This record gives sequence, C-alpha cells and structure tokens, in this order.
Amino acid sequence: MFFTFDFITVNNQGKQISRVGKQAEYFRLDLGKEVVLEMIAIPGNKFLMGSPKSELQRWQAEGPQHEVTVPAFYLSKYPITQAQWEEVMGDNPSHFKGWNRPVEQVSWYDAVEFCQKLSQKTGYSYRLPSEAEWEYACRAGTTTPFCFGEMITPDLANYNGNYSYGGGPTGEYLERTTYVGCFPANAFGLYDMAGNVWEWCQDSWHENYDDAPTDGSAWETAGESDFRVLRGGSWFSKPKGCRSAFRLWFDAKVKYPSFGFRVAAVSLPSG
Repeated sequence: MFFTFDFITVNNQGKQISRVGKQAEYFRLDLGKEVVLEMIAIPGNKFLMGSPKSELQRWQAEGPQHEVTVPAFYLSKYPITQAQWEEVMGDNPSHFKGWNRPVEQVSWYDAVEFCQKLSQKTGYSYRLPSEAEWEYACRAGTTTPFCFGEMITPDLANYNGNYSYGGGPTGEYLERTTYVGCFPANAFGLYDMAGNVWEWCQDSWHENYDDAPTDGSAWETAGESDFRVLRGGSWFSKPKGCRSAFRLWFDAKVKYPSFGFRVAAVSLPSG
C-alpha cells in the first residue's frame, strides 16, 4: 500500500522554502481492538553517518563521519503509541496519557521486551533499529543538520521552543508529548523523528565512531553495554538535540517521560 504526504524544507531562518508531495510504501498490521501498526518501507542506500566538523553545536561523539551502506528495511511510521503498547503488553506506564501519544517511561529493556512480545503476537520478527538505520531513516537523503533543512522551528517538531538553534526562531514550549503525527513527516514519510520522545536504538554506547560497522548493523561489541543509544530529541530537549546526527546515551534500565522508541523489521509478510 502507499500513502501520500507533503515534505517541507526550510532555510537557515526557519522559513519554508518548499513543499513537495511525496508517496511512501507501507504495511498496515492489525494488532486487535482497532489498533494498527504501520510500517514504512525504507529503501536501502549509502549515506554519511555523523556530522561534519563545521556543523553548529556538534560534539565529538558525532564523528568521525563515515560512509554506511544500509540495506532496505521497515520502520514504524510513528513512535510506538500507548494504544499499541497496551495491546501488546497489557499496561500503560506513560506519564502523559493518551492512546495516540507515544508510550514513554520505558527503559531499553522494556522496549526490547515489547519487540519480543510483538513478534510472538504477530508471528514475525520485530526489533529496535540500529543507530545507523535510525539516522539513515531520519535523514531520508538529507545532509543538513535537521531532516527539514538547516533549521528547526516549533512548527516542525515538539521540543523546548524557549530555545533556538543558531539564532533561529523560538516558539511555544508545550512541556508534554503530543499525539503522533501532529507535525510534518520527513522525506521517507516518517513522523516525529525529531522531538516528542527520545527513541531507543539497539546499539551499545561508544564514545565515537572509530571502528564502527559500515553495513548498517547494530554496534554491540565493545563499548558500554549497560548504556544504550537514544536518538531524535524530545519534548524536553533543546533544538540541538533534534539534529539528525545528535547522539545521547543512558543506562538501559532508566525510564523517563521523554524516553520512547519505534520498531524495525527486515521485511514483512506480503498481503
């Protein structure tokens, strides 16, 4: 199946410079009780992972930039919602309640358990995305600091709008999560890749990309296995945390109202 959406790009003042109609392929999975999971087909390709040394508010963990070849895979259209979580797990740990809000207050271990139970429920294998898959999907072919261009604004993502990036515009700080899909999609048709909730990735934390895999796989050798990678920023973040290359790490057992995740799959059943 396919759906259509508009992809917006902005300049370094945060002004919209284009709006392009796009189409994305997706698979819709019924989880029961009118709860569905939509998985977007992400085409494989090469990309430069990390940020250039010239990028504003970059830090050393985002380098060195290196070419990664990411095979085709599927990624959930939105962060996992509270409705999806409750249908699979039978509870709702979230602080900001709402069926179509992202589930939060989940640890990395909780997210992994959800993937395992979702796989059992559906008969197909789901997992957390690798960090390389996540960044590749977030960038969706872009090389700018944000998936929307050189700048981000509170009209494009849910983050702490009291702060600006590079002298760009400020705006409203909502101080909570929002319903998934409230803000524009990136060029792959993925929503909330910037802001709303931080998203757990499969990888262990490494201080930089020296000796990182170049095949798109999760990096779980060496590093600090008790600490796992988070990506994308959240409702609580300053805009720099919403950059496509920004990396954060936390103890895998920690749960915060700003921590969520989305799921990946290599392929999905036909039909």
